Amino acid sequence: MPETFSTLQISPDGLAILSIPGSQGASERQLLEAIHKRITALAARHDINAIILTAAEREFCRCSPVKSGTLYDMAALSGFGQQVMFNLEKCTKPCIAVIEGTCAGIGLELALAADFIVASQSACFGFPAIAEGRIPFCGGSQRLSRLVGKSKAKEMIYSGEMISAEEAHRIGLINRLYPVGEALPRSQELLQLICTRSPNAIRVGGEVVNAGYDIDLQTACLLERDAFALCFSSFDQHEGMQAFLDKRPPQFKGE
Repeated sequence: MPETFSTLQISPDGLAILSIPGSQGASERQLLEAIHKRITALAARHDINAIILTAAEREFCRCSPVKSGTLYDMAALSGFGQQVMFNLEKCTKPCIAVIEGTCAGIGLELALAADFIVASQSACFGFPAIAEGRIPFCGGSQRLSRLVGKSKAKEMIYSGEMISAEEAHRIGLINRLYPVGEALPRSQELLQLICTRSPNAIRVGGEVVNAGYDIDLQTACLLERDAFALCFSSFDQHEGMQAFLDKRPPQFKGE
């Protein structure tokens, strides 16, 4: 990913901080391709335990929207964008979006595909594309409605208005709200805690939540039952139980 799109920092404990301010001169396709390449590479690295998506600047994932194109071209752009978000959603490493400023358009679509969103009081969120005669195209309309409800999602998409961090927290769009300047360090603390847990259980738990979210409760519970039983064949479960009995911190391996 070119430096105009992002910067990457990796801490000694395996926490990757990917800052994506974007570039006003970049197209939506270029930004999506760059994000896809970077996330795919991070997901494959064994020295990385968790990922933070953020922006060093005031706007998260800034780019220039496409102005025109054939129906085929636009469908292809949407299909590619949706696949990028699905790939992020299925990433086996915990991934959170940390927002300090404006999170709109593709930026909000990307944040919605992360495991959850943390923000500071200076953040704001929205889908302003309605002013250009467009709607979200990377799955954002569907993820938003599943998160905040159908009517609130329609209000945000129809109006194109930005909502404050306080309102986003109230409706359940973001998980945690911090004072200005504290969102990133507090999120690092949270992920450091999460990274002390079993990577295997985190992966299985995330897969069960994702797979069961849109199906009936009884079938989803069957998925949970089988995944729970499968945990007992793992090194991490045996190590966690033995550590509990020994009254010591567990040494998980993600196996």
